[in-house]
Amino acid sequence: MQGTITGKDVIRHSFTILRLWGPTVYLRCLRAMVSGRRCTFLGVVAGEPPHAPRAG
Repeated sequence: MQGTITGKDVIRHSFTILRLWGPTVYLRCLRAMVSGRRCTFLGVVAGEPPHAPRAG
């Protein structure tokens, strides 16, 4: 279990994210998705900066 969110997860669960956590968190998810950096959903909700991509 990695715990990271994927772009597919964000798109698939858009309505749920918007309904439960609001547009701010949804926009953070979209920004994390577009940036390509690894992050967890809890990190996005808490507003933590995403981690740099892993090499290798």
